[in-house]
Amino acid sequence: MTERTCPSCREVSPADASFCEACGARLDGSEPVATPAAGGAAAGGNAPTLAQESPVSAATVPAKGAESPAAPVPSRPPCTQCGGAVADDLYCTQCGAKAPSERDHFREAPASWVAGVCDRGVKHHRNEDAMALAALPEPGSHAAIVVCDGVSSSKDSDVAALAGARAALEVLRAPLPAGIGVPQSADAAAVRAFGAAAAAANTAVIAHTDPASTSPASCTFVAAVVAPTLIRFAHIGDSRAYLFPDAGEARQLTIDHSMAQQLVAGGMSREQAESSPQAHSITRWLGLDSEDYVPEVSSAPVEGPGWLLVCSDGLWNYASEPAALAAQLAATGASEPAGMALALVEWAKAQGGHDNITVALARVGDAAYSATTKESTDG
Repeated sequence: MTERTCPSCREVSPADASFCEACGARLDGSEPVATPAAGGAAAGGNAPTLAQESPVSAATVPAKGAESPAAPVPSRPPCTQCGGAVADDLYCTQCGAKAPSERDHFREAPASWVAGVCDRGVKHHRNEDAMALAALPEPGSHAAIVVCDGVSSSKDSDVAALAGARAALEVLRAPLPAGIGVPQSADAAAVRAFGAAAAAANTAVIAHTDPASTSPASCTFVAAVVAPTLIRFAHIGDSRAYLFPDAGEARQLTIDHSMAQQLVAGGMSREQAESSPQAHSITRWLGLDSEDYVPEVSSAPVEGPGWLLVCSDGLWNYASEPAALAAQLAATGASEPAGMALALVEWAKAQGGHDNITVALARVGDAAYSATTKESTDG
């Protein structure tokens, strides 16, 4: 089949793709599709058919161009085979080798204490995972991490997941509002903020979905916001957040929306549930056929130095228990988040890399903040 070249960034995509895998532009050069205010028809027999009303009005959700801006296209790296120049069609001008897509593997490190790696893995033909990170320079001061895992059975989920992650990050980039200064008010403000982030992500996913598709794009959603003494987090689906204190018990912060979790709730062991045929069937997601895109929101105190890990199931597939994943993190031998994230991705690939892999890490609890710092200063 003939490949399609993006009219915006010149990235090459499969012939049946509707959107560019690198920048999200429509490959036919037309304007993006209109975004419904609520979900449309379901793609499957038992899938939900009606989405809940968005927690924010359409006026508060940025337009597509604002919520998921395409990053500037950098000069292409040299050919990995011979070092020659790579042309816009992604083929080497000297040896003719095809260059890997920039979407297959990318890294972000907005600050020294926050970094992430998103990788195609070994078995999948494209990377449907996505991440978006932001952080202030001061360690532990403020960071926002978003991870979305595109559902591989739905069309254009790679592009939609990336657009969704970027849209959510724009909502969470600034410190969370503190309300009127009491814990209950701060909690309510955080719920509203994460709800707005998930709604913006859902809007972006729908905007990158072909309205004629019988399998509309969809993805999971997990977001975390770090402040000096508190981590707030929210999720939809089975991408996860973990907290690994240097001294103390490792914890899984999120509880999956999946068939495996339902089996665990019914009494089955985690090991049996996560190895069952239905283990990775999610019960909630973002997308046109989503019934409920209001995330579960919670928080965890930062009581000492440690690591926040936000990841897709491409990582935790191989070490689901918090203690096992914490041990693997320690085994990387790295001391900074960029090296740790890359080492965890490479480890997952060495285990088989059956899925796309996203790993994002933030160092928490190490900043020199006063013990009397209040949550209102956390954001």
